[in-house]
Amino acid sequence: MTPRYAPRNCPVCQGELSVTRLGCQSCSTELSGVFESCEFCALTQDDRETLRVFLASRGNMKEVERHLGVSYPTARARFDALLGKLGVTTVPPTPRMEVLEKLARGELDVDDALTQL
Repeated sequence: MTPRYAPRNCPVCQGELSVTRLGCQSCSTELSGVFESCEFCALTQDDRETLRVFLASRGNMKEVERHLGVSYPTARARFDALLGKLGVTTVPPTPRMEVLEKLARGELDVDDALTQL
C-alpha cells in the first residue's frame, strides 16, 4: 500500500494547516488539540529520498550524485533546496571552497587548483 501524506497547505486559502487530531489504529483512542507538526513531514517524496541518500552516504555529495544519477551541481542544488525547505541557512562558499568544489567536479585540475589556492 502506498503511503498517503497529509496536505501541508489549506486547499481554500493556502494557509498552513495544523495537526489537530491524532488517532490510534489499535484501540481507536483519539486525541484532539493543536499539535506541532514535524518539519520533515513538509518535504516531498523526492526531498525525503535525497535526505535518505545523503544520510546513508554519510554526507558524501559524490555518493549522492552517483546514487541519484545526477550531476554534482544538480545533487548539490537539490540538497541546498532541501536545506532551504527545512529553514537551514547555508553559509555562502568562500573563494577557497569554490576552487575546491570546482576541483571535485573535475572543472579544474590539481595544478590549477593549487595555483588558485
